[in-house]
Amino acid sequence: MNFLTILTARGPLASMHSLDVMWVSFYSIGAMLLSVLIVSITRKWVNNGCLSLILRLFAFIIFAIGSILMILVVFTWPN
Repeated sequence: MNFLTILTARGPLASMHSLDVMWVSFYSIGAMLLSVLIVSITRKWVNNGCLSLILRLFAFIIFAIGSILMILVVFTWPN
């Protein structure tokens, strides 16, 4: 019976507690929201092209990190 219990935990975050996985999902949602806010602020108030490009690249990197974390959370879901 112990063999069946080991096979139920799947996904890359399966070794973490379920509430810790919940916090990872909150962090990923926060990272995505932060990237959207950075892009919105950049479009509205930043007129310098070079600074705008740097801020948008930074927002894209934050969005990519948040997306990767959310994918890890989704693959750990059946835990």
